[in-house]
Amino acid sequence: QRQAQHRYRKRSILTSAQGAHISIDGQRFLNCCSNDYLGLANHPSVVEAMQEVSEVYGVGSGASHLVNGHSHHHHELENALAEFSGRERALIFSTGYMANMGVIAALVGRGDTVFEDRLNHASLIDGGLLSRAQFTRFRHNDFEQLDEQLKKAGDKGRKLVVVDGVFSMDGDMAPLPELAQLCEANNAHLMVDDAHGFGVFGVNGAGSAQHFGLDQQQLPILIGTFGKAFGTFGAFVAGSDALIESLIQFARPYIYTTAMPPALAASTLASLKIIQNDTARRDRLHQRIAQFRQGCEAGGISLMPSDSPIQPVLLGDDKVVLDAANRLKAEGILVGAIRPPTVPEGAGRLRITLSATHTEANIDQLIQALTKVLVV
Repeated sequence: QRQAQHRYRKRSILTSAQGAHISIDGQRFLNCCSNDYLGLANHPSVVEAMQEVSEVYGVGSGASHLVNGHSHHHHELENALAEFSGRERALIFSTGYMANMGVIAALVGRGDTVFEDRLNHASLIDGGLLSRAQFTRFRHNDFEQLDEQLKKAGDKGRKLVVVDGVFSMDGDMAPLPELAQLCEANNAHLMVDDAHGFGVFGVNGAGSAQHFGLDQQQLPILIGTFGKAFGTFGAFVAGSDALIESLIQFARPYIYTTAMPPALAASTLASLKIIQNDTARRDRLHQRIAQFRQGCEAGGISLMPSDSPIQPVLLGDDKVVLDAANRLKAEGILVGAIRPPTVPEGAGRLRITLSATHTEANIDQLIQALTKVLVV
């Protein structure tokens, strides 16, 4: 049935490191579908940190953080992340999916209410559904509807508003200042998954919260992942001391999971230092984004509104999306062919992602190929 709907998913085999160009199934392509926004997945300092620590600590951590798997490399990374995000403390999770599931379920349950944007990532949706709290969704970035829902809920139980900082399929940002005000006015807590914002936005790359100037009181539950701009693997939650202690005691995906390898924590710390200090890399990324959007506008290619590295081209029909992606592949360019259920019905699109490792010539090549495939 999926095949008939043009929604059947297949895996490709990667035979190179991440970068502006990658090898897939033995062929070399311009890589425009990776979330490695700053090009750190294969950065020499990040690789070196992993190699050095693995020689001393080995590969596996051996146990969960609460048994004996919490090394000083994990602890050093958590302290650095807390300072980076402007929060009291941070807590590492093995994946972003586990972080979102664990945090929501630890903070709300029966008698409480979770309010989520309709375009939230699957991990946030699943976390809300499995928390056993009443689950309510509001129209994308529609804080007026959310305000009505919050007022309707009244003072019954806890109220948790959950959104993405940067939406993974649209590339736009949540109106966080307005959401923070709404939560304050309605005695609700705001949780933001900034997986695609960390490293990309903010004066030193600290993401959407820094971009909008929101402190810990205004945005008390902040999630970030390492698999995007950090270029590594894993996730973290940042917030108050009380929040982090509560998660250590009650977040089941944290308590019952083997800690990430110490070498991975060390390599992520190396990546964090690059994010903080190498502002030219982030500047270059935003230059490529501006170049791409200007070139598409000049070439008659319609893009969705986005200032992030995620640049979707909305095509609608699933077959059209798949055909366009295959034609771009024939031109030597890899982009994501995104179809339902990842996006709503009729909202199929090419998900183009840009990186600081892309050159001006790479972007020109991408625009030329898109013009050839999409502009009649």
